[in-house]
Amino acid sequence: MHDRLRRIAFANSTELAHGFAEYAADVLSLAIEKQQTASLVVPGGRTPRAYLPVLAKQSLPWSRVTITLSDERWVDTDSEHSNERLVRENLLDLLPEEAHFVSLKTRHSTPEQAIPEVSQRLAAISQPFTLTILGLGEDGHIASLFPCLRLQEKPDNAAQSLCLAVKPVPTEPPRISLSLATLARSEQVVLVATGANKRRLLNQLVKQADPALPVLWLLQRSLSPVIVFESD
Repeated sequence: MHDRLRRIAFANSTELAHGFAEYAADVLSLAIEKQQTASLVVPGGRTPRAYLPVLAKQSLPWSRVTITLSDERWVDTDSEHSNERLVRENLLDLLPEEAHFVSLKTRHSTPEQAIPEVSQRLAAISQPFTLTILGLGEDGHIASLFPCLRLQEKPDNAAQSLCLAVKPVPTEPPRISLSLATLARSEQVVLVATGANKRRLLNQLVKQADPALPVLWLLQRSLSPVIVFESD
């Protein structure tokens, strides 16, 4: 599996943030030069708070970039648990010009009910996505695709599925997530992983990967090697 991963290590999260931001800007710039537009998928969680503000400072024609989320908790978008709020505060509100943002949240009471509308929103974005950024959970999850998902629940048997509803555990709000197929079709996928536990998980992936890990499902299906920006 080592040939599916390109790992780039940094001394600390600050260096990682700048290295990643420069890389992401180069990928988006090249896409804009070729096809006038680019698309960017960003994750939630704590780690993006370090690198998204740095990315916002990159010199790009942001009005030509369409941004969406890898996944979202089914909470109000002004909730502290909302990924949309995180991305607005740490990226969208900091941009020198407005980028087009596609929300994964609707007024429906459940993500299951929202799937048709969200799928329609995502379908309006040129596919495949230019750059998809994902976090990595210590349990190996990506987006809101968790190890508890059974193989038959993975969207391989529905290649046209752009997103799916997920209920991680009873104590957490339900979520909506881009499907494995959608993520894997991205032109470039980047994992940003910080912390010793996540780096140990990456080392284990190279040696003997656990087939139950969603990050492995991604590596097996991605169109190009996944690039990992990592630090302790």
